[in-house]
Amino acid sequence: MIRNSKKDESVRPVLVDSHAHLELEPLFSDCAAVVDRATLAGVAFIVTVGIDIEDVERALIVAEGYPGVYACAGFHPHNAKDASDDSLSRMEQFARHPKVVGYGEIGLDFFRNRSPREVQISVFAEQLDMAKNIGKPVVIHLRDAYSEGLDMIEQAAPYPAGGVIHCFSGTKDDAQRALALGFHISIPGTITYKKNDAFRSIVKNLPEERILLETDCPFLSPEPLRGKDNEPAYIVHTATRVAEVRETSYERICGATTVNAARLFKLPIETDSF
Repeated sequence: MIRNSKKDESVRPVLVDSHAHLELEPLFSDCAAVVDRATLAGVAFIVTVGIDIEDVERALIVAEGYPGVYACAGFHPHNAKDASDDSLSRMEQFARHPKVVGYGEIGLDFFRNRSPREVQISVFAEQLDMAKNIGKPVVIHLRDAYSEGLDMIEQAAPYPAGGVIHCFSGTKDDAQRALALGFHISIPGTITYKKNDAFRSIVKNLPEERILLETDCPFLSPEPLRGKDNEPAYIVHTATRVAEVRETSYERICGATTVNAARLFKLPIETDSF
């Protein structure tokens, strides 16, 4: 169990990468070094998120291999076309694994439409029900589909185990709808991008107890590392920018987001020590 003593000023702030893809290349082949670099950066826990059956199998290999790595399981909207009855049943079994802490990422992606929209909608609805039956928080992916996705999420409410809109890219109103559902808002490295003032304005006013940090690695590397493959160690840049935007300390952002992630995903962190 991770403890962080407030009285010991030498203790390094602890971070949680609440959404990574260690099961994807190039991270999977170099996982030991990636996890080591994350640990050196102060990242105590990483949640690696599966997107289809084979991907979840790899995510569980990683989660079982490292004490500080946990997993999520679900069909990404890009992969909804592959979600047959049999594969959904297998995904439900994976989601009950003790190191799986959330169901997802699931949702709608009308930007790329790699699965037909009607299939995405059907599979998303089915997986929302599955997540609630399993009793684990939902991890939501929405892109160019916030109105439709939030409508579906609201219709299927409530969510006793909670949820998170990962890699948030919606409007202020979208954020308010998610917060009203009891969901968290996850902040990726895009907050560091020079032309993302609108997002920074939203983040500035989010309730502290609803913020998570993520890398979405190997994608979305923060400044000053854009153009490189992302990895959990780089979350320190996101945390630093969030602290600046919210006019608070790096230590406070680390503490708050770690507590939030621990409570949502039931990670083994002694939250009252932050």
